[in-house]
Amino acid sequence: MKILMISAEAVPFAKTGGLADAVSAMACALSKKGHDVRIVLPRYYRIDKRKLTPVPGPLGVAAGQSEAWVGLYQTQMPGCPEVTVYFLDHEQSFGRDGIYGTKSETDFHDNPYRFSILCHGAFQLCRKLGWYPDIVHAHDWSACLAPVLLKHVIRSGPFAHTASVLTIHNLGYQGQYSKDSFSALGIDWSLYYGAGLEHHGGMNLLQGGVSSADMITTVSPTYAYEIQTGEGGFGMDGLLRVRSDVVRGILNGADVKEWNPETDKQIPAHYNVKSLVNKAVCKRELQQRMGLPVVADIPVIGIVTRLVDQKGVAELFAPMYGSMYRMCTQMDVQFAILGSGEKWCEDEIRSLQTRLPNMRAYIGYDEKLSHLIEAGSDFFLMPSKYEPCGLNQMYSLLYGTLPIVRRTGGLADTVENYNEHTGEGTGFMFDSLTPDAVFNTVGWAVHAYYNKKEHIRMMQERGMKKDFTWALSAQKYIQVYKEALARGCDLKTAE
Repeated sequence: MKILMISAEAVPFAKTGGLADAVSAMACALSKKGHDVRIVLPRYYRIDKRKLTPVPGPLGVAAGQSEAWVGLYQTQMPGCPEVTVYFLDHEQSFGRDGIYGTKSETDFHDNPYRFSILCHGAFQLCRKLGWYPDIVHAHDWSACLAPVLLKHVIRSGPFAHTASVLTIHNLGYQGQYSKDSFSALGIDWSLYYGAGLEHHGGMNLLQGGVSSADMITTVSPTYAYEIQTGEGGFGMDGLLRVRSDVVRGILNGADVKEWNPETDKQIPAHYNVKSLVNKAVCKRELQQRMGLPVVADIPVIGIVTRLVDQKGVAELFAPMYGSMYRMCTQMDVQFAILGSGEKWCEDEIRSLQTRLPNMRAYIGYDEKLSHLIEAGSDFFLMPSKYEPCGLNQMYSLLYGTLPIVRRTGGLADTVENYNEHTGEGTGFMFDSLTPDAVFNTVGWAVHAYYNKKEHIRMMQERGMKKDFTWALSAQKYIQVYKEALARGCDLKTAE
């Protein structure tokens, strides 16, 4: 199949989160199965066009109320040269810092126009190349105009047999803007209602994508269920239930080349499931790096996270509410924390570590430190309010670091709860997100560390043997593509 992926980000070119990792890894996994996969991205200010190959001749793109002229570049995906990546160069839209916004303007006011340039431009790119995909695969709200265009505007001529798939990486981000922004999309006003873009008097780009796509996927099976509930649907659960026949949950894979304790270049010593001796070397290095007392037989709990509400940070760190102070003062344990985000949370963490000798944090992001935390910790804590897929719990399992997680989304699909009678399981889970639940579950894990060492070792071995490669996920996406093509052809026939 010929597959065009449309995304606002993809590693190593542009990244704000796991979306970027998933798009590139998915494209490479599909190409390895013999499919012709290409990615189209904006050429952001920070992507050096001198390192790209220009494609002669500009594209005329019908975004907004008049045609825009867009430059075009291309390169091959590093480490996966069979995947071609195209970049749309439009200085007005993308010649600035930030992908969706900046700290001073967290959501650019002209994002509807910027990402309509991306989506219109993707189809113009196909016309220019004379390369017409079987599947247009849109990723998250910023690419949602693509399935709208395909269904309502251009599914004819060379695109008559093209189908669309929309992957929702995080339903919490929907692309909601005022009705005044609709004209920036470059489509007829009849589609404001007709394509499902109208939302409480405003405009919701993700809603238009959900209404228009031939097939819809999310990044884990449990999350596919959760987004159809009132609690997890962010106001879109009703529409998703209506379209439930085309919703599929496919667990993201992990980059097992980058995250492998046998070969990881970022950690001081390598180890594997047969011998965990060098994990202790990593633990000692982590304690030294973080300024924690270097003690071998004390459980170290790692946290690598964005310090935002979704990640359960209030239940950990909120003054007079969170559980961190109690855990550090009532348990014989150490915490190693890496993250950045909301200012109140960063400030509280800085305050806590002045009072707690067994809790140390690095505010910011450090790739090498994130690997060291995974390798050197005994446990990894993820008390997420919701987690569409999650990657760190997978990394943790592969590194023999037992996850302590809330039973939600991809965490529920990848971690098996500990059975204290048999030693079965791969981690420790809780249901209700409260400070007490976090405290009690961490306490449960710490008790097992000191009193059930044979169980801990069994769980580590079980986790390290897990297969989180993209191969299985890619095969499931191919099945979704086949369903989308069948559905798209059936709808075209019906029309």
